[in-house]
Amino acid sequence: MTDITIGQFFPADSILHKLDPRTKIISVFVLIIVIFSAKGTPSYIFLTAVTCATVFISKIPPLMILKSLKPISWIIFFTLLIHFFTHDGEILFELGIFQVTDEGVKFGVEVSLRLVLIIIFSSLLTFTTSPIQLTDGLEKILSPLKIIGVPAHEFAMMMTISLRFIPTLIEELDKIIKAQKSRGVDFESGNLIQRLKSFVPVLVPLFISAFRRADELAMAMEARSYRGGAGRTHFRRLKFERKDFFAAATIILIIAVTVGLRFF
Repeated sequence: MTDITIGQFFPADSILHKLDPRTKIISVFVLIIVIFSAKGTPSYIFLTAVTCATVFISKIPPLMILKSLKPISWIIFFTLLIHFFTHDGEILFELGIFQVTDEGVKFGVEVSLRLVLIIIFSSLLTFTTSPIQLTDGLEKILSPLKIIGVPAHEFAMMMTISLRFIPTLIEELDKIIKAQKSRGVDFESGNLIQRLKSFVPVLVPLFISAFRRADELAMAMEARSYRGGAGRTHFRRLKFERKDFFAAATIILIIAVTVGLRFF
């Protein structure tokens, strides 16, 4: 449970931390599209190098990045197996009735690498952006949708609160599981149905705790006269600076190189 790093902010003095949150949000969105559109070994080698360079610039400890990958390690492994045995091509070796082909290995590695790169960039977004900055950035990006009646501020606040409380709920879940184990509850033995039933004593107090925290948060916001985005002012106004334009130019260069490697 403690290996889940979604929603955590890691304070550091890096250029990524100093970028405008809008720049980081849009850049991650664009990079995800680039990763999905990449094709061929040179493209993935280039994107992997870009990812490693970004992690180095962010000054985030590599172990924290690896912890963000641990919860999806079984998905990556399952993806590899599915592609290994479901693609036609030259047979490399056989495992009983299953045949591992060269095309299966190629596609499996590519799809798994896509997942890894996407998770790393998404984790870097939350690692380098505080919840307040993330809220302001999302609100500014979604502000044009106010014309058609979309509550941009409320939507951004809802997403940020959700990200903020993920680590808190995970910590609460870990405490409840340890408390139930100390009372003799066994979560590891038995078949799948029995294991699912053993988690009922965990889910009930977890939901009660989540509702209690939500009620306390709502009362705290009302006590501070929170009324949504109407008439709200900002202590720090977002402003694009030279480093943001440099980051945008870097993203454009990455797109150009990836497209060039794919077609040429």
